[in-house]
Amino acid sequence: MSIVWYFDFISPFAWLQWPKIKELAQTQPVTLRPILFAGVLDRVGQKGPAEIPAKREFSYRYVLWRAQQTGQTLRFPPKHPFNPLAALRLCIAAGCDVRATDAIFDWIWGQGQVADTIEALAPVAKQLGMADPATAVADPAVKAQLKANFDAAMAENIFGVPTLSIDGRLFWGGDAHEFAMDYLRNPAMWDEAEMRRVATLPVGVSRL
Repeated sequence: MSIVWYFDFISPFAWLQWPKIKELAQTQPVTLRPILFAGVLDRVGQKGPAEIPAKREFSYRYVLWRAQQTGQTLRFPPKHPFNPLAALRLCIAAGCDVRATDAIFDWIWGQGQVADTIEALAPVAKQLGMADPATAVADPAVKAQLKANFDAAMAENIFGVPTLSIDGRLFWGGDAHEFAMDYLRNPAMWDEAEMRRVATLPVGVSRL
């Protein structure tokens, strides 16, 4: 099966799912595909959680609670949301593998550090052995790859991050991880009668 994980370092929910993705990558080939979440929101015409004050407060408290429940460290960076472009490009420039992704995630959410410029990310770049990170992230090939990642996400109808795509079946959010793993074990579940029926329900009146 083709397994792709779409994520943005801006998302604390992606950080919460990351340990499970690392575990999955030990037994299955997983393509890590960083994308710009803001671009997804613009394309689908939605506001981000941090743009709705009450949802922002709930979401921040909720991710902290979830981290506490699992014993996972989660420290918010000084500002959130922040511009994640430097982190996304650094990940691609460093090879977009588990090591690079892990280092950047840990810097932002494990240590709660600033990550909105390549200068702020210099310690991570040094850890990854990059002598000139500013030049690396400015490489047109890196920028083109980030755009290609976004185009691939849009082609798959991605509407949020993090999302696992398994042979084109989308599992949105870290709380859908067990659903995704169950599908991996039993892909026939997707074709069960009730699964098919709910996917084709007519749209009713949503607003009065």
